[in-house]
Amino acid sequence: MATVDKVPSSFSSMQSMRHVSRLVLLAAGVSLLLLTGCGTGRVATGGAYRVTAYRPHDPSKVKVKLSTSTQNLYVMEGDRLLMAVQGNVGKPGAETPKGSFTIYNKIKNKRRISQPDAGYPMAYWCEFKPAYGFHEGFVWPVPRTHGCVRLHREAAARLFALTRIGTPVEIATSLPEDKKYGNLVQKLDQSRDPDPPRSKMMSPSWFDDPPGPLLVDQ
Repeated sequence: MATVDKVPSSFSSMQSMRHVSRLVLLAAGVSLLLLTGCGTGRVATGGAYRVTAYRPHDPSKVKVKLSTSTQNLYVMEGDRLLMAVQGNVGKPGAETPKGSFTIYNKIKNKRRISQPDAGYPMAYWCEFKPAYGFHEGFVWPVPRTHGCVRLHREAAARLFALTRIGTPVEIATSLPEDKKYGNLVQKLDQSRDPDPPRSKMMSPSWFDDPPGPLLVDQ
C-alpha cells in the first residue's frame, strides 16, 4: 500500500502566512490605485527614460506643438527642434482642447486641491487654458487623461524650463512635425508602473528637478 507523505504543520502555517501576505499586498495596491485614480491620473516615478532638450537661442521664439492623434509633443524655435517627446492626452469624451493658446500660468510645485486626495502632486504645471495644462504624470500609449497633457517627469521638467508666460501653444489632430520628427520620439507605456509611496508624493522633495542639466547647448 502506497504511503502518503504528511505535510508538516509548520510548512502549512508558512504557506497560509504567505497567502495572507499576498492578499494584504494586493489589497494595499488596489487601495492606492483607487486613491490616485483621479482625473489627472497617477504620478510618474521616473526610471531609465531620459530626454534631451536644447537651450533656445531666443526664448521669445519658442512654441509648443501637440499632435493629439500621435500624442507627440514638439517644442520648436522657429524651424529648430528643441525637444520631441510622447505625452498623454484626453480620452474620448474628455478630449484635450484643440486650437491656439498661450501658456499663462506656471507652477512648478502645484498640487491638486480636490477630493478624494487633496494635495496630489501635478509637478511642472504649465496652464494654457483654464483647468487645462501640461504636467507630470504617467504616460499611457492611448489617450487617458481628463483633458490635461501628462508628461514623464524628465519631459515635464524640461518643458517647464523651455517655456515662459506667453509661450504659444498649438494643439491639433495632426501636425507636419509628425512626419518630420515623429520617428525621434521615444514611445512610453507607464500604464503598469506602480505608484510611489504616498509619503514620497506628499514630500516637498517630490518637486526636486531630475539630475543633470535640464537644457543643453547645441
